[in-house]
Amino acid sequence: MQYARLLTLTAGLLASLTLSAQPLAYVPNEKDGTVSVIDTSTDEVINTLPKKGKLGKKVQAAAIHPSNQKLYVVVRDKNAVSVVDTKLGKQTALIKVGDEPEGIDISPDGKLLAACLEEENAVSLVDLQTNKLKHTIKTQGKNPEHCVFSPDQQWLLASNEESNNVDVINLNTLKSEHLIASTKHPRGVGFSPDGKWAYVANEAASLLEIVSTADWKVQANIKVGLRSNGVKVNADGSRIYVSNGGDHNLSVIDTATREVIATIPVGQRPWNMALTPDGKKLYVANGRSNNVSVIDTQTNATLKDISVGNLPWGVVIR
Repeated sequence: MQYARLLTLTAGLLASLTLSAQPLAYVPNEKDGTVSVIDTSTDEVINTLPKKGKLGKKVQAAAIHPSNQKLYVVVRDKNAVSVVDTKLGKQTALIKVGDEPEGIDISPDGKLLAACLEEENAVSLVDLQTNKLKHTIKTQGKNPEHCVFSPDQQWLLASNEESNNVDVINLNTLKSEHLIASTKHPRGVGFSPDGKWAYVANEAASLLEIVSTADWKVQANIKVGLRSNGVKVNADGSRIYVSNGGDHNLSVIDTATREVIATIPVGQRPWNMALTPDGKKLYVANGRSNNVSVIDTQTNATLKDISVGNLPWGVVIR
């Protein structure tokens, strides 16, 4: 009797540990000022952050810290980034970063957060140990929107929608040292895992540009869908996923052949994306459908559409 009970308790504990170990997806809902939390094992919304009220009138990009304790969310109407404790379900700090932030990224070592300031033509760097603004770096281009750290943390790329170029900021000198000439309206940016290539979606040109980080020159471009915006590269660098806002689909690119090998229908105005740590599922926020599409990356088929809040901006997973 006691042995059976012990087995039952042990099984329950293991199930609990397995469940808690599952990655969670966080979806900032721009119009609601909240974040939907999705359990990637069940693909169900299990929570909304904060537990009470909302973070602001307009939230946009989100980033999750490598420790998996804190979520950082752009609160555009407050010119700030909200720090949300994912365990407590509430905001614990509000970091003023500058005028009109939109895109953010956290450095691979978890020490810095970069925020693109669209109206200041600048990028802010925040020290995540102190939650203090550390530097504000002027961009050469206008209207920076997406900020992405290179894998080696030597560079920060900022895509400038208005001036049709991408700033390359040296994180040692804290200056923009190169300017990549893009075709039209660069938006999402991704790096190959080895850092040798940068991939830039050009919304108005409906193409993906491939940039060599050796000289910061565009080496090739790939025609994708209408109004391409989001970019996600898988862990081994073999696939690039591009969201096409005007065509309501995703382009899947083989990096070896540099060709589109699949086109996946999703919701209206797909935007920013995230992959599960094992790379088996891709989650894309569909802004005008108010849902998130879950993609099986082995079959390139949609597994499920998950209803979230109003105008989801993107997805981050850890």
